[in-house]
Amino acid sequence: MKILFVHQNFPGQFLHLAPALAERGHQVVALTAEHNKRPSPVPVLRYRTPAEHNATGAGKTYAEMSERGAAVARAALQLTRQKGFEPDVVFGHGGWGETLFLREIWPDARHLTYAEFYYRGRGADTGFDPEFQRGEGPNLSVVARRAHLLQALVEADAALAPTAWQASTFPEGLRDKISVIHDGIDTDRVKPDPEARLTLPGGQVLTPGDEVLSFVNRNLEPYRGYHIFMRALPEVLKARPKAQVVIVGGEGQSYGPAPGEGQSWKRMFLDEVKDRIDLTRIHFLGNVPYADFLSLMQVTRAHAYLTYPFVLSWSMLEAMSAGALVIGSRTAPVEEVIRDGENGLLVDFFDIDGWSSALIEALSEPEKYAVLRQAARTSIRERYDLKQLCLPRLIDFVEASATD
Repeated sequence: MKILFVHQNFPGQFLHLAPALAERGHQVVALTAEHNKRPSPVPVLRYRTPAEHNATGAGKTYAEMSERGAAVARAALQLTRQKGFEPDVVFGHGGWGETLFLREIWPDARHLTYAEFYYRGRGADTGFDPEFQRGEGPNLSVVARRAHLLQALVEADAALAPTAWQASTFPEGLRDKISVIHDGIDTDRVKPDPEARLTLPGGQVLTPGDEVLSFVNRNLEPYRGYHIFMRALPEVLKARPKAQVVIVGGEGQSYGPAPGEGQSWKRMFLDEVKDRIDLTRIHFLGNVPYADFLSLMQVTRAHAYLTYPFVLSWSMLEAMSAGALVIGSRTAPVEEVIRDGENGLLVDFFDIDGWSSALIEALSEPEKYAVLRQAARTSIRERYDLKQLCLPRLIDFVEASATD
């Protein structure tokens, strides 16, 4: 079977699935954006990224996404005419408009979409945090941002979402199209290691048993609760004079509004508390290699994970698989995985005092939470294990689509 993956940042969510299908004898090819330099486990072709669109107003997002979709369609047509490649299955991420017109190029193929998240004017991330609420009245721009997501799902023969909550954000009448299968966690690799070591930039070495508090995200921003975490730190550091805080994440913007010109959310919220914390015990590592992230999860005593009602981060599941005690925000994506007091702890997203108290207790009484650490790893192995559960289901999802 010929299978084409389409993703601007390939391999992305298809990191394990694409090579697994190739190993099963399928001809697997990926189509990705020309700027994407990530290593690929399968042959890759690139499409020319369209120039920035000058559209404004409510239609801006759809204009940009449809231009990208047209660029991908042109590359797809070239793939067929010049290389004779006619896929049996096309599997793309619906988030950037790349799949919008591919059925016109390959009408006889089966078309699958990765349905990661569907924006809502209310009830999810939009309006969740009043501190960053912009304007009054209905969120027309948010509703307009989902037109291409809806088109991608309508045009698809079947769809895939990584969590039940993320699938539930899509319109009820289309949810029957969506199968819920997580991308999977490699629990053989991501596991506790009593010999783990993490060397900080200044040369200090952290090991299991040290009093380490961790916070990890791609970028340090409000969508992932960075502002709440920083505001909780003064009380934590005052109560725990030996604690070391390790923060991983860049200063860019992944989601939500950007800070003011020339500013970063990292600096803004650090400045807010810097006079009340011991800066020598806070270690900002920026973005780190995966091996360093894994070592951090293996040495941390308490790992804080916060998110708006939005896409659930792989890092939270990986932290649990590594045996970390995860203190998570009491928001729907997190509650799908963490059961308070059973395999982790939950705190109301906005409860700064509650965060301080929970983090202090987790740092001061590690033995008390040993059972939760073990239960956290068990939860991931039972529900999200890559090799035993998720990857076989993902393979079946793709292969079965060709026979439906």
